[in-house]
Amino acid sequence: MQRSRALYAGAAALVSLGLLAGCSNGGSSTAPEAPESENSGTTEANTEAGPSGEITFWTAVAEMGPVVDAYNASQDAIKVNYEEIPNGGNGGYAKILAALQAGEGPDVAGFEYPNLPQFVAGGHVLPINDLVDESVLSKYSDQLRGLVTFADQMYAMPFDQAPLVVYYRQDLLEAAGVTDVPKTWDEFRTAAEKVHANDPSKYLVSYNPNEPAVMASLAWQAGAKWYSVDDDSWKLDINSEESKKVADYWQSLVDDDLVLVTASFSDEWTAAMAEGTTVGVVGASWSAAGIKNRTEETEGAGNWIAATPPSWGEPASAYYGGTSYAITNGTDNPEAAAAFLEWLTTSPEAFAARGEAGSTFPAYPGLESAVEFPSDYYANDIYSVFNESAASVVDGWSWGPAWDITNTALADALGTVGQGGNIADALTKAQDITRTELEAMGLSIK
Repeated sequence: MQRSRALYAGAAALVSLGLLAGCSNGGSSTAPEAPESENSGTTEANTEAGPSGEITFWTAVAEMGPVVDAYNASQDAIKVNYEEIPNGGNGGYAKILAALQAGEGPDVAGFEYPNLPQFVAGGHVLPINDLVDESVLSKYSDQLRGLVTFADQMYAMPFDQAPLVVYYRQDLLEAAGVTDVPKTWDEFRTAAEKVHANDPSKYLVSYNPNEPAVMASLAWQAGAKWYSVDDDSWKLDINSEESKKVADYWQSLVDDDLVLVTASFSDEWTAAMAEGTTVGVVGASWSAAGIKNRTEETEGAGNWIAATPPSWGEPASAYYGGTSYAITNGTDNPEAAAAFLEWLTTSPEAFAARGEAGSTFPAYPGLESAVEFPSDYYANDIYSVFNESAASVVDGWSWGPAWDITNTALADALGTVGQGGNIADALTKAQDITRTELEAMGLSIK
């Protein structure tokens, strides 16, 4: 509850004080007002029997086509037209923004939690409190609700939660003499030493310079707060002491050749995982599907286990990724969009319709049994691990006004890690670049 209050207060400040102004490529500096029925174009379309009409839905989440098919087959009033778009880094958000500015955007779209604030700031998504009943919205945890709430208004419905999870090849750990899963980061380093000493061609995990979101999550887990609001200003603390502690720790693993430095989702990264060169993966709940897909043709089945992340003391975790869905300001039928949005995020039929496509960890309570991902690929109960990790997410984190700036700056700065570059220096560079660019956008930064 403490974090919830802090987030709500911070979020309120983001909008009411105009701290997000300038993030919007010409959009409003304040929160968009709730849609009015006389402007929605839905007065005639939506009757007492419920909303009706045709809407569009864009998302970068894979295999959502069957979900839309299931919705369309379930009723006759609303037809949803679906389009899968590239993920954020490959143009998805740019495509959404360009389409909305051209008046051709979708009615419902997917936004990862770090990217939602800038679309809220730009007035590109609508508050949903008057469109979805509070009895539904109140079911979300305070932590998840806080990630999509600004100025006491929810702007999206969480689809999944993505707590940090570390995956290991249990058989390869045991072969290296690691009989217990590391519970602390000290134990994690000891395990890395044993794995590499047992076979110099193998590493416990890889370090991925191209994935700043992992760095953010590990810093979050250590107690860092990269973005916060102080009076009328944003406060940036990307290179905080907590973040530097995490950076120095991973730098030591790199310097001592205890981790494989490689880009995540690359061919090398995939091959290392499949062939057992790396015997672990630092990921999130959603990673389970990717690990299965990349290792099921080797010896992965029955050998992988999931574990909560090592901690610096008491059990602690953070979110790494995760998607919410929102109604855009381009819709002319917010009631129909809301009806689909609620079904998409809270109904077991929606999650079941994806079949075995992903290891989604639903944000809405009580939906885990609807996910059909074959979790028996793993040697332990991965959803129990997901729940345990989610229960220890550290309070107090919020995402900033333009994650894409920080993400790009940090990815660029981390690019030399393993080639003489330093992770802590990269954090400082990302801090400086983020500050400069946000100030250039007219934001007050401390």
